[in-house]
Amino acid sequence: MQVSDRKAADGAAEPTPVRRLRADQARRVADLLRHQLHAGAFDAGLPGEQQLAAEFETSRNTVREALALLKDEGLIDRAPKIGTRVATRKYDHGLDALLGLQETFKDHGTVRNEVRAAMHVTAPAAVARRLHLAPGERVVYVERLRYLADLPLSLDLTYLVPDIGTELLGHDLEHTDIFVLLEQLSGRSLGHADLALEAVPADPHTASTLDIPGGAPLLMLERLTHLDDGRPVDLEYIRLRGDRITMRGSLTRSTPEWKVL
Repeated sequence: MQVSDRKAADGAAEPTPVRRLRADQARRVADLLRHQLHAGAFDAGLPGEQQLAAEFETSRNTVREALALLKDEGLIDRAPKIGTRVATRKYDHGLDALLGLQETFKDHGTVRNEVRAAMHVTAPAAVARRLHLAPGERVVYVERLRYLADLPLSLDLTYLVPDIGTELLGHDLEHTDIFVLLEQLSGRSLGHADLALEAVPADPHTASTLDIPGGAPLLMLERLTHLDDGRPVDLEYIRLRGDRITMRGSLTRSTPEWKVL
């Protein structure tokens, strides 16, 4: 549908409002409700359809479609005579602080690690470059399935520089964040990390490991962590369950050059 123009009071043309599809409106309502669900606004149950329709100035059919979207995501349950209830809450994972998983979720329960591999391997060329190592140099590889309480939360593949990584192998990797051990063993603080985050579908093996359907959405985090002297020491590939994690951060806009006098 095309947008036509009409004359405003001052003579300027203004766009004529476009009739939006109900699916578009349902998506908007679902987005706003999803945020409130994550914030814990509906722990006692969601308002009725009529109340939600009035709040969002839309129809009950649109509200039903929005709730169906959230149900398909596994966020709510709906049943006759019971109403709409929160099925599960996601955990917030910050993007603006360099923390291990235990530090991140210390207020939500105990993080436990199932160590699936901990050994020396020859660094793949891409890993050696990122860790500033010579081609063919050995690194320490650690693979962990990480749980919050009894829920599998992430599958972490970690490459560590050999000097610190070798010492790390002798420590408790089941109950201790690698970040904590890196600082203890190096005698330095962690400085910064370079990261990339993207959505990927779960391959069959990862899906089975994380107890999710094949093809389910994962948050794939690649993170290269440096000590405070700038040395890269830890390269991780972390697959996080998209149905249990929300990435959050706080961004600050720098002053655009055109505003500088």
